[in-house]
Amino acid sequence: MKNILVVDDNKLNLASARKTLSGEYKVIPVMRGEQALSYLEHGECDIILLDINMPEMDGFEVLSRIKQMEQCKNIPVIFLTADNDTETETRCFKEGAVDFIAKPFVAEVMLSRIGRVLELEELRRSLADKLEKKTQEVSDIKNKSRQDALTGLWNRAHTEETVNKMLSEGIRGALMMIDMDNFKAINDNYGHIAGDQTLKMFADTLRKYSVEGDVLCRIGGDEFVVFVKDVISKSEIGNRASDIIADLCYKLEQCKFETNSSVSIGIAQTPEDGTEFNKLYNAADKALYHVKQNGKNSYHFFSDHLVAEQKRSSKNVDLDYLSEILSRTDSGKGAYLLDFDSFHHVYNFIKRFVDRSGRDVQTVLFTISAADGAGEPMPEETEAALEMLDKAIYTSLRRVDVSTRYSSKQTIVILMDANSENGDLVAKRIISCFEKLYIGKHIKVEYDIAKMEASSILHRNFSEMANK
Repeated sequence: MKNILVVDDNKLNLASARKTLSGEYKVIPVMRGEQALSYLEHGECDIILLDINMPEMDGFEVLSRIKQMEQCKNIPVIFLTADNDTETETRCFKEGAVDFIAKPFVAEVMLSRIGRVLELEELRRSLADKLEKKTQEVSDIKNKSRQDALTGLWNRAHTEETVNKMLSEGIRGALMMIDMDNFKAINDNYGHIAGDQTLKMFADTLRKYSVEGDVLCRIGGDEFVVFVKDVISKSEIGNRASDIIADLCYKLEQCKFETNSSVSIGIAQTPEDGTEFNKLYNAADKALYHVKQNGKNSYHFFSDHLVAEQKRSSKNVDLDYLSEILSRTDSGKGAYLLDFDSFHHVYNFIKRFVDRSGRDVQTVLFTISAADGAGEPMPEETEAALEMLDKAIYTSLRRVDVSTRYSSKQTIVILMDANSENGDLVAKRIISCFEKLYIGKHIKVEYDIAKMEASSILHRNFSEMANK
């Protein structure tokens, strides 16, 4: 049964309305505007019959107050009036009434008008519900097109648009590029379901360390981006990056993955590193690359490696000064670890240098195999062993030496200014270091060594590998 609130200061009018309507509707009669407003704060009704001429607060003011109440603004109101002039009628509709009923009431007219208004209101609500549902469906579809299906984070297109809008409004912050080290090994060794669960865990952890206004994105694979809004302190950004790394590494350990997986983060800040998304993205990518090349499982600011460059750019130098600076001995330790394509270019450069100078350069090929010589070692054991071999190479060699992984079982090293005897000693030192680092029992490392020269079989083999 529909509820009708009748507001009229005349008791006879209230009684007449109640008699006419109570057969089909539940009638709530009140005599003052304040009483009507008080009822509407907590009570419900489907339609309001409102007298215009009342003491203290007339019907127009009551209607104005009703329209300001969020829960009541759509309730249809019919004015009750003894005035039949056009001016009153016009004002009724202007103030927001849907109809008016003249006094004294004619029962058939009152019921007809109320019935028509309620029928139209029912239709309006039905259409409003359908529109809201359709609007929500469109919004859901739009959000899905902007979200990563697996993690629910934003995709790159939406992130780029959102971050650029924020930057154009003068918002400052930092863009973190976050990457899981050795994620492929999780997929390969434990399956894609485990990989997907790991990525969801990754996304949930990023949400944990984000606040309202931050933009979280999955670029693809195991690569994520977070734009940290309104944070400009390097120490604060660094602390957040450290927390993310520590939390994710702990969770990876809890998963019992034997893949030596960790987390690396590159960070770019605005405005110093860029004032639009792509510039920040590229800067953060370079900072991430620095982390990957220097042990992983850490974070690095793009601006840090620019400090020395900016210092150098403060003054021009001549060739004599530049030559003297570049000729100084690099006191740093650790071989340069390159990706295979970059290594290929370096190899050919060194090869041309050897052809012309006749200097001694050794090429060493390390190969991982099963310790007992039977069958192939498990992929997770091989990956863990390669990580330890990389560390052994890095810590055992000089800064002038160069290394790369050729495959999941082999690593190549170039030893500069080393004869065959020295090369053997270095290779054995690397294997000794590896055996101290690697705690497994099912892997062994062997090596082949050859002097780099034009007729070297290893050189021909390497060229063939690079062209495959």
